[in-house]
Amino acid sequence: MKKILVAMLALAMMMTACLASAEDAVKIGVIGPLTGANAQYGLAVQRGAQIAVDEINAKGGVQLEILAEDDQADGELAVNAYNKLLDDGVTMMLGTVTSGSCIAVSDVAYEERVFMLTPSGSADVITDGKDNVYRICFKDSAQGTASAQYIADHGLATKVGVIYNNALDYSMGIYQSFQAKAEELGLEIVAASAFSDDTNADFSVQISQMKDAGAELVFLPIYYTPASMILQQADAVDYAPIFFGVDGMDGILGVEGFDTTLAEGVMLLTPFSADAQDELTKNFVTTYMELYGEVPNQFAADAYDGAYALAAAIEAAGITAETTPEEACEMMIEAMQNVEITGLTGTMHWDATGEVEKTPTAVVIQDGAYVGAM
Repeated sequence: MKKILVAMLALAMMMTACLASAEDAVKIGVIGPLTGANAQYGLAVQRGAQIAVDEINAKGGVQLEILAEDDQADGELAVNAYNKLLDDGVTMMLGTVTSGSCIAVSDVAYEERVFMLTPSGSADVITDGKDNVYRICFKDSAQGTASAQYIADHGLATKVGVIYNNALDYSMGIYQSFQAKAEELGLEIVAASAFSDDTNADFSVQISQMKDAGAELVFLPIYYTPASMILQQADAVDYAPIFFGVDGMDGILGVEGFDTTLAEGVMLLTPFSADAQDELTKNFVTTYMELYGEVPNQFAADAYDGAYALAAAIEAAGITAETTPEEACEMMIEAMQNVEITGLTGTMHWDATGEVEKTPTAVVIQDGAYVGAM
């Protein structure tokens, strides 16, 4: 009986400690598509952030808690999710995930003075004029410029085609900056063809334009689902240029029913390569695969780094669970400009614009996996 009582007392003490820890934790809201066509992005962000928070909490010191809401990559649903998370007691946001949702939420968060750090919302306008909105990923214009520079520097092609989504801010922003930089560098865009969300299943017209124009490389500033269809349909007509994408294509290997051999040789400009041999990356990839049975993409990596950046700023600013979102917002703005972290996606720091400074990495798909490109 005495042993049983001791065991029960120990269990009660553990439960009390866990409850106290939860009560002391600063709550961070994650908003993203956890269901629907873009769920790979949202789930990766949620999972990457949770891995980081588990590590941070295990070290003691600042304690964090992730609360996630599904927005299905819809701006209106994202604002609803934002409001629900505030009602649930979050102090700041690690999100949203997609650019359209992030534009909608950042407008509200700016007016209400809630701090946001988006892991993957890349539209330039997200941070424009909003002193409390920061990001981990590269903005669209930076992705387009860096892609053109990489293609030119490595002599990948002189005749380039582009297939882009003219109904998507993300795609349009990258295309426009790519076009401007390509012209500056002497890359010839021999064909540029648009599609919309209403015409994203049949790409025969776009592919024919690329092929007829002699495009040696096709730049795809689009998401992974239409990209997988383009690869399938290009293969059906024996058209095999170099396909070059950006962070929105990260996830193409996980598209249900997609023959990943069709992605062999596809290149991506991304801040994260899962085959990197540094200890941080190896440990993260191992943990992620053990938990979720798949290789993490750059969305997971950016969220992981985002959680660590928030933790560093929260600790430096002295933010606690009792700090209101409005109070925390002003404290985070100042603290983030003094934070520098070395994470999965590089060594990064921020200035008053909210934009991140770090170096992009090119990867190529080989044997169904991302491999660092030279």
